[in-house]
Amino acid sequence: MTYLIEHYDWWQGPLLSGIVVFLRYLLTAGPAFLILYVWYRSRFLSHKIQARFPGRKKIWMEIRHSAVTALVFALMGVGIYGLRQAGWTQIYEEIGDFGWGYLLGSVAGLILLHDTYFYWMHRLMHHPRVFPFVHRVHHLSHNPTPWAALSFHPLEAVLEIGIVPLAVILFPIHPLALLLFASWSLLWNVLGHSGYEWFPSGFVRHPFGRWLNTPTHHNLHHQQAGYNFGLYFNFWDRLLGTNHPQYEERFEEICRKKNQQDFDKNLAHHTTQSQNRCSLL
Repeated sequence: MTYLIEHYDWWQGPLLSGIVVFLRYLLTAGPAFLILYVWYRSRFLSHKIQARFPGRKKIWMEIRHSAVTALVFALMGVGIYGLRQAGWTQIYEEIGDFGWGYLLGSVAGLILLHDTYFYWMHRLMHHPRVFPFVHRVHHLSHNPTPWAALSFHPLEAVLEIGIVPLAVILFPIHPLALLLFASWSLLWNVLGHSGYEWFPSGFVRHPFGRWLNTPTHHNLHHQQAGYNFGLYFNFWDRLLGTNHPQYEERFEEICRKKNQQDFDKNLAHHTTQSQNRCSLL
């Protein structure tokens, strides 16, 4: 990314950086979409949170808005590079300056910081005077697909990543830590917008699992926007009572559907095997 900024004209660097960001997005959301919505659509139907599938127009809308978001993220990267060149950040290059322990700890710190920032920023975006101008685009995906992970209005895209420039100004952060954080964030967003539930029954009541968000959690937010504002973790929603009142019930309903399909598949498989053995006698 730095090479693209340094070795091209003022407009070429951000444009090429945006293309790189979008290609990374394609390589994450693309396979998820192809597997779940094209190649193995019928195989994972029991995991689908909403039974219906979104139309092509909605999917292309998500992709278009995601392309714009990629450019906004690239411009933010250019801004961070400019801050670094001006000596206003604490970005460091040598891992040995702070060690691997600090680097991995800084990744965890960024994730926790972003989760807290996102919860309160997300609630602000749902204010009636703010929502139509900033957050409405994302909620056009009532039944999100993996492509909805970055489907934002440009103003929301700025807000989504706005904590990162502040973090590099306040704390020593290695570029690898930023890359690992960005990768985690993208993967989690694609999972949360996949439209499918992957966690097992009982997960949301487990002492560990109850503090981690699930695809069902965020999908309910797209269906009924007044609840489930958290991103990675369920800390703030639980502490402040903003979880959807039927979240755990809906999660278990989907898990029961998954388990029933698995049972039916195993029963059909064993029945076929038994019939094949009988035919050989």
